[in-house]
Amino acid sequence: MEFKDYYRTLGVARTASADEIRKSYRALARKFHPDVSREADAEARMKEVNEAYTVLSDPEKRAAYDQIGQGYRPGQEFRPPPDWDAGFEFSGHGFSPGNASDFSDFFAEIFGRMGGARHGARSAHGGYASQGEDHHAKVVIDLEDAWNGATRQISLRVPRQDADGRVTLTTRTLNVRIPQGVKEGQMIRLAGQGTPGFGGGQAGDLYLEVHFQPQSRFRVVGRDLYLVLPVAPWEAALGTTIEVGLPAGNAVKVRIPEGAQSGRQLKVKGKGIPGKPPGDLYLEIRVVVPEAKSPHARKFYETMARELAFDPRAHSGA
Repeated sequence: MEFKDYYRTLGVARTASADEIRKSYRALARKFHPDVSREADAEARMKEVNEAYTVLSDPEKRAAYDQIGQGYRPGQEFRPPPDWDAGFEFSGHGFSPGNASDFSDFFAEIFGRMGGARHGARSAHGGYASQGEDHHAKVVIDLEDAWNGATRQISLRVPRQDADGRVTLTTRTLNVRIPQGVKEGQMIRLAGQGTPGFGGGQAGDLYLEVHFQPQSRFRVVGRDLYLVLPVAPWEAALGTTIEVGLPAGNAVKVRIPEGAQSGRQLKVKGKGIPGKPPGDLYLEIRVVVPEAKSPHARKFYETMARELAFDPRAHSGA
């Protein structure tokens, strides 16, 4: 996927004000609108101009685009870094699957999950009351917080447009209770923390989409934990009991059965992330063979080779 330079498409500087962006868009729309343009590629160019204006005219989208676009050149191969959008607070000005054909894959990759809704209704006094928009933000937490539950202070970056029509980022900090057993992708709802309502309407809510910090040991699927468990050859051959460390300082003793082979998976029920129901712990055995670095170790392996009638390829067809 190629990086799109929306500023270049509209012919404006990265520091352009909202008014400068609007004027440039109108001029380009007059030039490339398919109903009036004589340019051979007018329809395609107009689509590019509309997409660029959709992003740069919206303070939230523009702030996100500026954040992720640093260091990229037009046409350069683009892949968004993991969790690039963590801590950005967006309101309901999103991209929906229904209008996917109007935008490029580049646009959809960045803004595909932004969204929200605004609801309006007549008040009891005859005026119009509008419910505030819901806001959304992605937050990254430690696995230990999901294990025990926690209260954490979370800072969110909120795009705003200043008096000169330029986008700035402000920060707001919230104390958030993370429930025990929260899962990847689950939403934590903070009532009334979205956009204030109009005319007495109810304020919108803030939804925090939970993701976990990358794990060096565990792979997390729902509340289940997956772990590669290294074992010595004699542990695998003879069987043994191993203590396996879990998040938040917990541990569980696991019986390795006699004759265990690499790739075998053991399931320890209920020892994943606590919850209702709790997850399970899956251990993939990986037999690790010591190197024959010393004369003694080498002699030991030579003795095994002579005395053990063992062919690892006997049933592989090799």
